[in-house]
Parts: sequence; C-alpha cells; structure tokens
Amino acid sequence: MALMSENGTALDRENFEEFYIRWKEKQKLHLHDLITTATEPSPSSSLAGLVDRVLSHYKEYYRVESKCIKTDVLLILSAPWKTALEDAFIWVGGWRPSAAFHLLYSKSGLQLEAKLAELMKGQDMGDLSDLSSAQLSRMDKLQRITIQQEREISEEVAKRQKRVADQEMVELSRDVSEVAQMQGDQSDDSETARAVDSTLKHKEEDFQLVVQSADYLRLTTLKGVVNILSPIQAVHFN
Repeated sequence: MALMSENGTALDRENFEEFYIRWKEKQKLHLHDLITTATEPSPSSSLAGLVDRVLSHYKEYYRVESKCIKTDVLLILSAPWKTALEDAFIWVGGWRPSAAFHLLYSKSGLQLEAKLAELMKGQDMGDLSDLSSAQLSRMDKLQRITIQQEREISEEVAKRQKRVADQEMVELSRDVSEVAQMQGDQSDDSETARAVDSTLKHKEEDFQLVVQSADYLRLTTLKGVVNILSPIQAVHFN
C-alpha cells in the first residue's frame, strides 16, 4: 500500500524513514525561522503565518503517518530510525502530549528569570515570561484535560498488550507447535497459518486505533496551546 508524501509522490512504508528524515530537515529550517523571528526587536515577518506554517508541518507528518499506521502500525511503534534518546521518551509511537506544558512552563520560567528586572518595572515583554492570569487559567484547564485523555489512552494500550497474550493466542501457539511436532519444521499447515494471520491482524488493528488516538491528542494539544498564546508567544513556544 503506497503512502503519499508532501509533494504527492508515492511513499511506501519502506521509505517512511526517508520521509521522516526530510521532514526533520524541514523542521530544522522552521526552528531557525522561529529563533530568528523571536530575537528580532520588531519582527518583520507575519508571526501568525509563521506559526501556521509550523503547525501545518506537524499536521502533514501525522497525515502521512496515519497512512503508514494502516499499513504497518508496528513500524511506527518501534520507529527504528529514532535515536536512543528519542526512544526513551516515546509514548504510543510519539511524544507525550503533556510534555508540551512542561516545555511551555520551562521556557516561561527561563524567560521570567532572565527578564525579571524589566517585568518588575511593568514592561510588557511579549514573550512567555508574561503569561497573563487568564492564559494560565486556560492552560491549566487544557493540561488537565490532556492528562486525563493521556491516561485513558495509556489504559487502552495496557488492555491491548494484555490481549496479545490472551487465550486465543495461546491456543494458536499451541496448535502451531503441535503441527510442527507432528509434520516437521518444513511442513505448512495453511489453515493454522491463516488463523494466526487473522488473529494477529485483528491485534494490529487494535493498536492502529490507539496510535491514531494518541496522534490526534498530540496535534490537538499543540493547537490548543498555540491558540491560548499570542502570536509572538507562540513563536517563542514553538
């Protein structure tokens, strides 16, 4: 089953890693633009347009990944192209949505510490150091919702992992072992093989739904945070 890359050409699952590398390179360019814009005294470019491009880039990734999930969800869950550091923080095939709030508050704290003197004089910094009480209240509400949905998805993952070793799989494994013992390793019991494939396919479909839910939460959380921030604050956050 072919996937579609951002330029419309066919992208099969074996080339998803190549797509991911290209996507990361483009992400670095976006990051450079964000840093440059954030450090300008009077940003000349459209802040909202820049933030929209960054969000569209994330949206494109999840659009392509969703097609790969339908083809090979285990590829996304294992992600062999990711670094050991990335693997250490992976949650259901990607980054944990609640991490967005940790990042926001960490950046806010650093900027607050660096510009405390200016803030004490009542100056409007226009970055994450001067989040308003209304913004903090909305952010807290969004964080609570996100954590709850995270918890629900984690519970679904645990249920599906348990089902992988359920009675049906145990019986199929026993059948395969018995066939191998009676007919030899070179034999093939097509009926048992079909039963195994069918059962595994059902298990994979279960994981497809969970990963898609996780990706949806990742994207909606990112959009939710950005919507609470002002354009220049969103530039500093991204």
